[in-house]
Amino acid sequence: MTAADLTGTERAVLLVLMAESRPVPNPELTALGPALDKPGRDKLNRLGLIESERVGNRFVHELTDRGWRLCGEIIAAGPPPRSTGPAKTLYTVLGALGRHLRRSELSLADMFWPATDGPAQTVEERVRAAYARLVTRSGGWVSLTRLRAELDDPRDDVDTALRALYRTPGVSLIPEENQKVLTADDRAAAVVIGDGAKHLIAIDA
Repeated sequence: MTAADLTGTERAVLLVLMAESRPVPNPELTALGPALDKPGRDKLNRLGLIESERVGNRFVHELTDRGWRLCGEIIAAGPPPRSTGPAKTLYTVLGALGRHLRRSELSLADMFWPATDGPAQTVEERVRAAYARLVTRSGGWVSLTRLRAELDDPRDDVDTALRALYRTPGVSLIPEENQKVLTADDRAAAVVIGDGAKHLIAIDA
């Protein structure tokens, strides 16, 4: 197995996981780099480069030791044939990083570690961040089914955060007007506030 056996997207996914140095859920992976589709996920798992675990409604991915080693090869290999200008720029930077590591006698694991700067987000902040990733415009409606799929927090914690946000200016939680379109998942994802179940959320910026 060499870097040449992978597509550009597959190499990019490995580099994102290397940079984050932690398990990364699918939505975050897409926000940080290219989306990893099922064929790519299956291939990288089959080759032993990543490990993917289903958590709730999404996959979480992490580099294996073999994946870390291949990332080192990717950094040292330079741009693949027919690379575009932006890709050449990326590999120029990676090449400089590789030279620094060799000169300093450091490993990739010495260079990359999970971000720990700043205070930990509250559940309410994570709900707002998940909403921002899903919405196409400020104040747009997002189903709680989709919102919960973005969050790893316990159900009760998310419900508590949603009820607190409901009392916050600029946040709206409403029931689906057309109850016939609700799926079983939509009904399960609802939060009960006051007079009944709420299925949709909107947050004004």
